Amino acid sequence: MRRWSLNEKGHAGTSPWGCRDHVSPEDGFGDEAVPSAIMRRAHREKLRLCDALEKLADALPNVDRLQCVGVANTIVPLLREIHRYEETVVFPAYEAALTLAESKLACTNRLRAEHLEDECYADELTEALLAIGHGDRIDNAEAVGFMLRGFFESVRRHIAFEREHILPRIGFSGL
Repeated sequence: MRRWSLNEKGHAGTSPWGCRDHVSPEDGFGDEAVPSAIMRRAHREKLRLCDALEKLADALPNVDRLQCVGVANTIVPLLREIHRYEETVVFPAYEAALTLAESKLACTNRLRAEHLEDECYADELTEALLAIGHGDRIDNAEAVGFMLRGFFESVRRHIAFEREHILPRIGFSGL
């Protein structure tokens, strides 16, 4: 069975999600903890991204342009890898744990749709942050701040929903 571990040693401009084929003992996880550990790391990385975006929004219009470039280069790869893991491992496990009546609620369909929306929004944010990072003037700091806040608040809500409803149902506790 192929197990994935996430590498947290990413730097600005690179994805922090270097996948490995195994989890070594020094990772501190037993075989049964691997999905839970991955989700903990995924949520931690997404929340770090949200914190970085919030700091940029708070600093507008005087943002650190290098920080804009670093965050811009991280958003899309980070989300795509986490979403892929959730959709191929977490959501199928959740769907298998549902009763017949619960399965009609289409919760995972909504979450998958949110993933698509988040990735589209992330593309727009990346474009805006790269422009700012490369020296474009911020004509409307309020609009850019609204854009940043709309994204990171949505991501935080998504994480909260997963922690409260999805993960406990499939035995990923302590997240």
